[in-house]
Amino acid sequence: MENKTIQTQFTLYPSIAELSTEDLHLMKAAQKAILNAYAPYSNFQVGAALLLENGTIVTGNNQENAAYPSGMCAERVAIWNASSQFPGMVIKKIAITVKSKLKEVNKPVSPCGACRQTLLEYEVNQKAPIEVFFTGEVGVVIKANSLQDLLPFAFDQSFL
Repeated sequence: MENKTIQTQFTLYPSIAELSTEDLHLMKAAQKAILNAYAPYSNFQVGAALLLENGTIVTGNNQENAAYPSGMCAERVAIWNASSQFPGMVIKKIAITVKSKLKEVNKPVSPCGACRQTLLEYEVNQKAPIEVFFTGEVGVVIKANSLQDLLPFAFDQSFL
């Protein structure tokens, strides 16, 4: 038997104000996307914004349904929106932010497992990392350099 350790690196920004101009613009697009979220059941709104290689920003937001499994997360709405509008375009970055109608979210909220897996598929296919920025309604921002940093031991098409 051999014990191994997995380590990941991330960057921590004290607030969105500390982001670069480009990254701040992307995060603000994610914040704006929240306004169109449909979250009448959880009251937890999520906005996502992708920066494409050509400079285009594509957004998405969570869309709930009374039949809970039929809803969709903001990250997958955004990436499928980008893929349908700009097939084959490299995705450079994604910014994710949240807002709750029930309480202030003051810590970063990362993508769920299904969203990580979906985003990873695009990262693997494009053979280039996707930077991931995530935050709460207020507070610090976490930046991961790649989906691989958020999903070690990832499953991809190489196993099929």
